[in-house]
Amino acid sequence: MNTPEDGWHRLDPRMLALNLSVLAAPLAGFAATAIGTGGDIPSAAFWTIGSVGAVFLVMVAAGLIRYTTTRYRITDERVELRSGLLFRRYRSIPRDRIRSVDVTANPLHRIFGLTVVKVGTGQTGSATENTELALDAVTAAHGDQLRTQLLTKPDNTVTRDEPAEARRPTTADGERTDVTLAALNWSWLRFAPLTGWTLVVALILLAGAQRVLEAVGRNPFETGLVTDIVRWLHQFSLLLVIVAGAAVLLVVGVVGALVIYVEAWWNFRLVREPGGVFRVRRGLLTTRSVSLEERRLRGVEVIEPIAMRWAGGADTKAVATGFATSHKEQQRQKDRLLPPAPLTVSHRVTAAVLAEDETPVAVTELHAHPRRALRRRIVRAVVPPVALAALLLGLGQWLPWWLAPIALALLAVTIPLAFDAYRNLGHALTQRYLVTRYGTIFRRTVALRRTGVIGWTISRSYFQRRAGLMTVAATTGAGGGAYKVRDVAETAGLTFAEEAVPELLTPFVVRDTPHG
Repeated sequence: MNTPEDGWHRLDPRMLALNLSVLAAPLAGFAATAIGTGGDIPSAAFWTIGSVGAVFLVMVAAGLIRYTTTRYRITDERVELRSGLLFRRYRSIPRDRIRSVDVTANPLHRIFGLTVVKVGTGQTGSATENTELALDAVTAAHGDQLRTQLLTKPDNTVTRDEPAEARRPTTADGERTDVTLAALNWSWLRFAPLTGWTLVVALILLAGAQRVLEAVGRNPFETGLVTDIVRWLHQFSLLLVIVAGAAVLLVVGVVGALVIYVEAWWNFRLVREPGGVFRVRRGLLTTRSVSLEERRLRGVEVIEPIAMRWAGGADTKAVATGFATSHKEQQRQKDRLLPPAPLTVSHRVTAAVLAEDETPVAVTELHAHPRRALRRRIVRAVVPPVALAALLLGLGQWLPWWLAPIALALLAVTIPLAFDAYRNLGHALTQRYLVTRYGTIFRRTVALRRTGVIGWTISRSYFQRRAGLMTVAATTGAGGGAYKVRDVAETAGLTFAEEAVPELLTPFVVRDTPHG
């Protein structure tokens, strides 16, 4: 760390070496092409390398300017950052507005012993506006010190939502200690291909490989191997080719999902630290450290993709304030409490995080929804396959005859899913939480603290009004912002909302008065 001037610090000078990351991927692709072609490198590849070299020089100059003009300072009241040469920029965040301090290091950062510290306030901005204050980069040791310093409040007051002191582990001297709530178990790797994104991962990997080859002047569809495969496939029927292609995608997707799981969750550990802070640490190549203050927690969400549900697994997320960012993907990564893991582990960890004897997401006595909700789901299951089959029949002179029966055969899948979706509908109230469950492909169970509800949104579509149903959404400043009780009877929905947070909905409800 550099010598401070009036409390202002520079970033670490080794950040300049990170500009090499601009050349890393193109050079690797250039080397792979040279090896794969035996030195027969197309001229376009040299133009690509030359362009990257020019960009590299520009980035070095920009890095020097950023290093010499960027300063940061941490006082008892604020975190300040100033940067820029021609256009000076000054950012300041009050310490009491800090909601998260995350520490991340990609492989190049780790090579140089550096890390990025991101300070967030939980506010959202536009897609082009960065609402976080980022220190890129400081030494790994100093980054950890900054995280501890910024998360330490001058007055550790206990709010009404914080668990009792008796639930927090202490030493014999009465000092709070770290406690590990969960650590990676490699048997959980079996859930990696069951997340519901396996085929998407396969398509992304294949598209990425194609773009790498095209970047070095090689069209994969013009290579001899691909041409031979296409010529060989012509001797088989279209249906067989589709099945074989799906099998290849499945294999690639499974392998890709396993690799992504290992990289993302390597050395995973969920720890409760002194001062009421949860810390999630994970990552093989890119290490990540995400912090969540216990007093920001408003509930938990358990997501069970259908294949993972059959295998007894689930994803687990925190419903908390302070995770909002302008990038949805970053927000989804921040609120993860566990990797895909057994449902029993999810229940144990959510109970520990919420400081409850039993997790509220495991409540079994959910109120069932009317049969009219089942009819709505059956209609949604029947209409699309039938409409698709009718369309394919109309185009029968241009398309194979067997496509329409396949479309109708989808009813054997969609109708059972409709019944499953209805069985999964439910809601309940406990002493401290409201619980809602819905979904079939991705079944979601949310337990939200009743004190975290700040409003209600009542919505009724045309078809819901005809069926006497409504959707009741509890709005909150945490997590996704609103959590819905779908297709509930009108009276039951309003009663649920009024009982969950008494008097919040009362001014807007007109009660029927008995006649006579």
